[in-house]
Amino acid sequence: MNIDALKRDDPGLADLVASEWQRRQETLDLIASENLCPASVREAVGSILTDKYAEGYPGNRWYGGCDVVDAVEQLAIDRGKDLFGADHINVQPHSGSQANMAVYFAALEPGATVLSMDLAHGGHLTHGKKANFSGRLFHIAHYGVSPETEQIDYDAVADLARQVKPAMIIGGASSYPRQVDSARLAQIAGEVGALLMIDMAHFAGLVAGGVHPDPVPVSDFVTGTTHKTLRGPRGGFVLCKKAYAKAIDHTVFPGLQGGPLMHVIAGKAASFALAMTDAFKAYQARIVANARAMAEEMASLGYRLVSGGTDTHLFLVDLTPLGLTGGTVQQWLGGAGIVLNKNVIPFDKRPPTDPSGIRIGTPSMTTRGAREDDVRQVARWIDQVLKADDPPAAAERLREQVLAFCRAHPIPD
Repeated sequence: MNIDALKRDDPGLADLVASEWQRRQETLDLIASENLCPASVREAVGSILTDKYAEGYPGNRWYGGCDVVDAVEQLAIDRGKDLFGADHINVQPHSGSQANMAVYFAALEPGATVLSMDLAHGGHLTHGKKANFSGRLFHIAHYGVSPETEQIDYDAVADLARQVKPAMIIGGASSYPRQVDSARLAQIAGEVGALLMIDMAHFAGLVAGGVHPDPVPVSDFVTGTTHKTLRGPRGGFVLCKKAYAKAIDHTVFPGLQGGPLMHVIAGKAASFALAMTDAFKAYQARIVANARAMAEEMASLGYRLVSGGTDTHLFLVDLTPLGLTGGTVQQWLGGAGIVLNKNVIPFDKRPPTDPSGIRIGTPSMTTRGAREDDVRQVARWIDQVLKADDPPAAAERLREQVLAFCRAHPIPD
């Protein structure tokens, strides 16, 4: 990582950047929404393209001097369409939240009814939380998971859709460990005359890699982020049918954003190219295999997994039987260099600030070359800490082993 100019101009900030690089090298990242983007993507994002203002779209900008960035954005557009087989893609959203906002504003009028997954059951803030724009501007009805299976009951979703008659149904989640049945949601949406949006922010890479059912053919809109399983820069995108292309583009600019971040769009173009390789497909298959192996190991050690396991890149552990909370466990494991996040579980009786679960994801570990035996070992380390008489001390003793593991699995170039 070359930060020589930063060291010269701002040594204090350079030290912080170097510290973050060291932290990433010396800790195991189990946060399901994070990954390690390749050096080529980081170079694109850190390039001179950051200087260029380019309000508008390729061939139709407000500023001069956009010939090169037009080619960059068109490259991202062409690659994104090819990667996902979409009629149209907008690569300008700065985040997944803004991608979702673009769909809401392009497709709905304020006050329209939206049927989406409850945040407490695995949904996302932009799927209708009251404090979020989605909950403030739209009427939200929520579906959740079955108390018996902790998986989505699509028959129950259909019944609810018939009752509330939504203008749009949203599928996808931020902490749901099972595949999203987009085809079934499309069937429900068609029955009640609703639009369908699938938020695949978490599983876009799995879709690109062919290890998750593809929502694009059956959905009116598909939103995503490039920085999770897709292993690109932080940013969002919207895929849609041709009929909605003009509305989406006009909503993103000038409706929601001004100048796009051309350096980030370049990073998206680079990540889309990498995602079309056979190596990327093999990587996605390993992510899922690692998640299943680690979940199975945790279950064999006596932990209760939400929904009984996973078919994706993440799983949730219910800490209630141990009398522990997610915040406490997150802190303990951090002392060992194992980084994850506290998470609500379905029907959680504890507050979101210190919930009953933890969320574990395998994208970053898999990027570092971890395989099934490796992630099973990490599960056993977690168990050692959680069941120790003195968990903080156990975590401190474990730190050297975790560090050795990290050194044996360095962050790739």
